[in-house]
Amino acid sequence: MSGTDNFDGDFDAGNFDINHFPRAISVVPNQCVLVNNFIRNFLGDFPARTKSDDMFERIYKKVKWRRQSIKIFGKAVTSPRLCAWHGDQGAVYRYSGTINRPLPWIDELLEIRGLIEAYTRQSFNSVLLNLYRDGNDSMGRHSDDEPELGIAPNIASVSLGATRRFILHPNPTNKQPRVTVNLTHGSLLVMHGMSQRNWKHSLPKTRRATGPRINLTYRWVNPLYRSTPFGAVVDVG
Repeated sequence: MSGTDNFDGDFDAGNFDINHFPRAISVVPNQCVLVNNFIRNFLGDFPARTKSDDMFERIYKKVKWRRQSIKIFGKAVTSPRLCAWHGDQGAVYRYSGTINRPLPWIDELLEIRGLIEAYTRQSFNSVLLNLYRDGNDSMGRHSDDEPELGIAPNIASVSLGATRRFILHPNPTNKQPRVTVNLTHGSLLVMHGMSQRNWKHSLPKTRRATGPRINLTYRWVNPLYRSTPFGAVVDVG
């Protein structure tokens, strides 16, 4: 863990130096880092409440949450969480058989994006929002390896609300053990390099009493990428 507050060097997916990033903890070397209390450390708190609390409440109220129909192994199922897609006009993203056209940015999402871009020295043109209402909501095992994200995408994930267990599952050619991380209120997890080729990730259900959690996953979608849409078209614009 670095004690410096200087941003020195580039976020190079192939040659990531954790010392360039204040308070970052290596989860998987050269592939995944965690920054606890990211929002508090770099945005500060209000006198009577935390900035993370404020962001949670504002985003929760302002976003048009919806429950999608997604495809898993070719079968249409209802997503076990609520979601939304915001971003630049050309940031159209397909996953799980759906085409997602972005809603315009809101101030809170832009503020967090600016903070992440300053921290990582990377650009992000879109964000996938997931709302886990309680412990019954979940995310199945998958990789963010869609063609429009590129070969080695940077995925910057901010957690707001209840702590949830996040699991990195090694792919068959990856001989490393499974990794479990508790994603806490206001934390930042960055997956980079070949993480999406070497690992799948999930957020399993929990029987423990837990409150709602919002996850913001910022990414860069290639606006020039075009594919033939064969899944359901989700119009959120």
